[in-house]
Amino acid sequence: AFRRSLQILVVDAGDCGACLNEVKQLNNPYYNLHRLGFFLTPTPRHADVMLVVGALTDHMRVPLRKAYDAMPGPKRVVAVGACALSGGVFGRSFICAGGVAEMLPVDVEVPGNPPPPLAILHGLLVAVGRKPSAGSR
Repeated sequence: AFRRSLQILVVDAGDCGACLNEVKQLNNPYYNLHRLGFFLTPTPRHADVMLVVGALTDHMRVPLRKAYDAMPGPKRVVAVGACALSGGVFGRSFICAGGVAEMLPVDVEVPGNPPPPLAILHGLLVAVGRKPSAGSR
């Protein structure tokens, strides 16, 4: 299902800017995201993969769910960074859900604070089935 070019929706769910900056590096000529058939899209209606950065804040719960529900199937979710995985330094609190997996089914987790662009690129390749995950060796 993911053999054609893919559209990626990047969602900032409460990021400090570090992980989002690393995601932006993927569009630079050095990493060249487009050569692998990955393209960024501003709308969830065209997205195949949702890439979420940042701790899931209370104000982003409803927009994140609406964006996920608007995506056509099959769809994948990639959580990038320590904040997206567990809430980071905020953890579970009155303002933070404690990670994206609390709301959405996460297919691939990319750890790091922030993770390097090559790790994010590898996570995208794992999400679409072009590379094996580190746990499947």
